[in-house]
Amino acid sequence: MKALNFYSTVYQANLLAAEKRCTIRLGDKRDKYREGDLVWVTYGNRYEPRQKLFTAVIDRVVVKRLGDLTTEELRAEDANLKDPAELARFLERIYDRPVAMDETVSAIFFSRVLE
Repeated sequence: MKALNFYSTVYQANLLAAEKRCTIRLGDKRDKYREGDLVWVTYGNRYEPRQKLFTAVIDRVVVKRLGDLTTEELRAEDANLKDPAELARFLERIYDRPVAMDETVSAIFFSRVLE
């Protein structure tokens, strides 16, 4: 099974409270995540043990330029995001490189599966 992994300590509580329903990743992820796919939502750093938080279903994958993201897509990623430039600064910290407004991103919407 595929995983959607989250590194930031900010997101663990939001994921468990079902306040986060989208993740925005650099690049076109349509081949990796498809509508209807079941994934594990996990938490942890790369090359370290990770914790499975829950199973989710991929609802939708939207691919576009970072600068073209809508308010709805930004708020689904993080309710406090106000504009794409703010997201670019956050992604720069996650990916440890400069992120331009014309870069391709994927907004991956997901819903928790109750077991």
